Amino acid sequence: MRITSLKKQSKTWQRSCGECEMAKRSYGGILALVVAMVLIFSYSIPWVRDTVGGAIDVLFGPLAESLPFYIFIVVLSTLTAIYSSLIQKYTIDYEKMQDTQERMKAFQKEYREAQLSGDDKRIKKLDSKRDKMMKDQLEMSQQQFKPMAYILIVSVPIFFWLLYRLNNFVDNIGITMPFFGPHLLSDFILGPIPAWILWYMICSLTISQVVRKALNIGGI
Repeated sequence: MRITSLKKQSKTWQRSCGECEMAKRSYGGILALVVAMVLIFSYSIPWVRDTVGGAIDVLFGPLAESLPFYIFIVVLSTLTAIYSSLIQKYTIDYEKMQDTQERMKAFQKEYREAQLSGDDKRIKKLDSKRDKMMKDQLEMSQQQFKPMAYILIVSVPIFFWLLYRLNNFVDNIGITMPFFGPHLLSDFILGPIPAWILWYMICSLTISQVVRKALNIGGI
């Protein structure tokens, strides 16, 4: 009787520890997301944007002057691809996410078959599993959200600096874009999208695929 009681206490303690650990991870992700949202909001405040951009220019400015600016954007895109890929590699359990997704698909298929066959007993049994499946899916979504927040914390200040540089140093910002021809990086070439953002996105997405392949980073 005493052994059974001790086993129950041990299981309760392990479950409590697991919940505490999950709460800590969730809190860390929420905190990172809040900081990222504050940075994004500050994008619309000129003095904050210029202050952050000016501070970063102390480091990046001399380097930017030694290269054509579109080449320096390639360098920044490479750095972005590397740190974002590393953050995703060490914050996302891709095997667990794939397993969760496969189990969710199987559950949905089984639930749909039970509904079509009118098997109330089977539906009731599956309903008891639904809460756990939804909990796993929520945890999977949180895992995807957390690295995004950390990436934004680093990426948003870089965008502040790019804006600061393009607004205050108008020399050496020309580029010949594929399909668009010669432009200034500050020109709007695709609707409201300026050339520098389009060039940054093209470089970052292309290089990130190479980095992810090199680091063997999976995905869903």
